Amino acid sequence: MLLETDIQTLEDLRIFGKRDQSGIFEIYNKTRTRGGENLLRDLFRQPSADQKTIADRIAIFRYFSEQKIAFPFDPAMFDLCEKYIRNRSVSTGASSTGLGEKDIQNGVTAIIKFLNGLRSFMDTEIITKAKVYGELRASICSILDDLVFEPVFREHRDGKVAFSAVAAYDLLFRTKIYANIESLLNHMYLLDVYLAVAEIARERKFAFPTVHEKGSKVLRIEGLYHPELERPVTNTVAMEGPMSLTLLTGANMAGKSTFLRSIGTAVYLAHIGFPVAAKSMDFAVMDGIYTTINLPDNLGIGASHFYAEVLRVKKIATELGKGKSLFIIFDELFRGTNVKDAHEATVEVAGGFARKDTSRFIISSHIVEAAEQLSLINGVDFWYLPTKMDGAKPVYTYKLENGVTNDRHGMLIIQNEGILDILKNGKKKLQVQQLKKTI
Repeated sequence: MLLETDIQTLEDLRIFGKRDQSGIFEIYNKTRTRGGENLLRDLFRQPSADQKTIADRIAIFRYFSEQKIAFPFDPAMFDLCEKYIRNRSVSTGASSTGLGEKDIQNGVTAIIKFLNGLRSFMDTEIITKAKVYGELRASICSILDDLVFEPVFREHRDGKVAFSAVAAYDLLFRTKIYANIESLLNHMYLLDVYLAVAEIARERKFAFPTVHEKGSKVLRIEGLYHPELERPVTNTVAMEGPMSLTLLTGANMAGKSTFLRSIGTAVYLAHIGFPVAAKSMDFAVMDGIYTTINLPDNLGIGASHFYAEVLRVKKIATELGKGKSLFIIFDELFRGTNVKDAHEATVEVAGGFARKDTSRFIISSHIVEAAEQLSLINGVDFWYLPTKMDGAKPVYTYKLENGVTNDRHGMLIIQNEGILDILKNGKKKLQVQQLKKTI
């Protein structure tokens, strides 16, 4: 059972990087193998909505993080194994279409080294005592215990194989037990992911979330921050019980979008079972997560920004109408229309959202007048990001507080940048005036 989401959300949260910008995936990708990297990417694309799946994954990450286990294989060996095992054209001689004689010998040797190394690793105390990894270990051992592998473990513990035996092993590996070897490689790619993410959690002191059953109305995050920030300001948030919707206010540049990405990213990663950028986190499993932070105009259908917002709200309302528990973020809801319509629409839509008490909604807005009406609705809470004034200069704390703020510093920022003076006097005259002030 997968967590529902969409491309808009992946782009809002920058889950995957673009050409000129890295993403959340790059932070967690310390895998040693190409197969592990591909599997990690698949996990990022497929967060889970199943409590047991998430809890089991968290437990494994936690164990490996605590044990400080390094990946036990040379990554180059997997390249040899992949090149060899993926080519299925096998002849009865010591050559094969697509692979030369040397390729086959190298491939057979790599597979034998891999099998012996894997068996030894599965028998180490740190793995045999890992109850959280017990089911996966049992699956691996059941394959390795097959009698067909006995000659590999009995005669070739050093990984060396006589040239005369290469053809026989080649036929065995790439036909009769090809599926078994593929399964073992995939198990090691998963182990690569577990160890890589466990290392990230340990190095960056990320928290392992605690998962609660769907519908339990739990969301608590202590010390939340965005994982891309070098010197983050942390915040503690709670949306529990009947409090299903929060209105977030604050001036431009106060940090609203970054905060929304922080909490959205944490909820998304927690549903993969990954450690998150926080001190602690408790969350109820949701059916889906949808964010609207950077919503583009849909020029393909001739839609304005406002109409694109309306379609987005309609999509979410439709999913909520199916009885789903969703985590929803709207940054500046209805910014594409006039203030009066935006005010009315924000109040009506937010009120409708608030009645869906197993879902969680965060809406940021500059329309602080809506707060008075929303305060009359059960299940609505209010947060704001304050601005302190240092003379004529706004200073942003990025520290979340309870309540509503009507801070507006748009014109002040415009004035501080000298835009009006530039328009009036020209840039050169402005520079001269600024120079005189400093003399």
